[in-house]
Amino acid sequence: MNLSFLSTLGMDALKSNGVFASVASANGHAQGEGEVFSVASPINGETVAQLRNASTEQLEQVVADASEAFRVLRTIPAPKRGELVRRIGNLAREYKEALAAVITLESGKITQEALGEVQEWIDVCDFAVGLSRQLHGLSIVSERPGHRMMEQWQPLGPVAVISAFNFPMAVWSWNAMLAFVCGDPIVWKPSEKTPLCALACQMIVDKALATMPEMPKALSQVIIGGRDLGQAICEDKRFPLVSATGSTAMGRSVAQTVGARLGRSLLELGGNNAMIVSPTADLDLAQRAIVFSAVGTAGQRCTTLRRLIAHESIVEDLVARLLKSYPSLRIGDPSVQGTLIGPLIDESSFNRMQHALAAARAQGGEVIYGGERIEQNVPAGGFYVRPAIVRIAHDAPVVHEETFAPILYVLTYSSVEEAIEINNEVPQGLSSAIFTESMREAELFMSAAGSDCGIANVNIGTSGAEIGGAFGGEKETGGGRESGSDAWKNYMRRTTNTINYGGELPLAQGIVFE
Repeated sequence: MNLSFLSTLGMDALKSNGVFASVASANGHAQGEGEVFSVASPINGETVAQLRNASTEQLEQVVADASEAFRVLRTIPAPKRGELVRRIGNLAREYKEALAAVITLESGKITQEALGEVQEWIDVCDFAVGLSRQLHGLSIVSERPGHRMMEQWQPLGPVAVISAFNFPMAVWSWNAMLAFVCGDPIVWKPSEKTPLCALACQMIVDKALATMPEMPKALSQVIIGGRDLGQAICEDKRFPLVSATGSTAMGRSVAQTVGARLGRSLLELGGNNAMIVSPTADLDLAQRAIVFSAVGTAGQRCTTLRRLIAHESIVEDLVARLLKSYPSLRIGDPSVQGTLIGPLIDESSFNRMQHALAAARAQGGEVIYGGERIEQNVPAGGFYVRPAIVRIAHDAPVVHEETFAPILYVLTYSSVEEAIEINNEVPQGLSSAIFTESMREAELFMSAAGSDCGIANVNIGTSGAEIGGAFGGEKETGGGRESGSDAWKNYMRRTTNTINYGGELPLAQGIVFE
């Protein structure tokens, strides 16, 4: 495979004797001290990198460096911190194609999706730069004469980010760019499946830091390792916040470990996203949204459409449309122009998909399209699959589980109230949508009696969230919010201040001390 884009990003400097660094910052880089592991590209299964797991002793130095960086960063004015983020965003623009190529190599995303992910990073940089001049609190009227109250938001401390393979740059950027302007250093443990993406991001940050020597070099660090490293991060009291993206099981472990030391956790976990299609819906519009949301990123988005809740009067028409659309989807090498669906990340992901399809059949479902592995006209060694469509009852146990693969369960309903109940009956609560021309149905869906998800869309699919809105979900999705709106408050601590500018000192509860 042609990996020249790694050289374009300067990543050759991170490699020694064929092994990439597992600890990296503008202070320098080092190989891990643990076992060697290989990184395979999902495109063809070929090994593209070797690394050593970082040790907990190396983590100790990383956290110490981050703590020292915080002492400096918190005193630098927020607009100056925003200037660093502006420069990071400009460098991401300059190296956009090379960064996208690393995403495609390691995660198997098609080129256009990979470019879109880098663009998310660029967009959140723009958002964070503006935010750096708007970290505002409140001025509050005091009940005491000659007094004023106000709220201030102060930098929180070193923030740990634990990310998944499916958005190997965007999720980090949602956290890191906001954390930087808020005055917090970042220590990033990426997925072991996509370490080169993390190292590429670090190279961009390093380039920006080289132009601003007043910034602490350890404000951004990458450390790569296994579950034991993640556990050590969660246990470390020097991280007031751990932001973790991944499975519900992983998030539950993070929450329990961080909570045991009364730290904060920001969790972005599983989604079992549904779309309601009403009898009044524009089916042409709905069809496009269904296909994109269900098969994009080979079904490996947390916002992937997994449950299609169609009204009984239009379900047959809608299914017929999908059975016509699905065979035309081009599946293959994600780096080839025109490909719409790339590979699953690895064999274990394929096996989980097959297990779910077998369970669906055992629970009364019918696989009406796809589900099988494709081995013709695709790169050998990758796990390419035909997206599956399954007719099944809404209360089948498998429907209530998230399978990180392109499986679309088709369910039916008779009233909008029933459809909303079906939408809400699963333990996950990330993204949801309704296609309808009825204002009553749309407003009901978005009301307190409607969707219980963190994202509720009308006449738009479940995936493709904009960075300007806070991203996240409820229930087993974890309750975290990242990126836009007031998500920046996660990365700061709030202080309430009272100022006495008068000549008296009234005491609380009217108590008088002589």
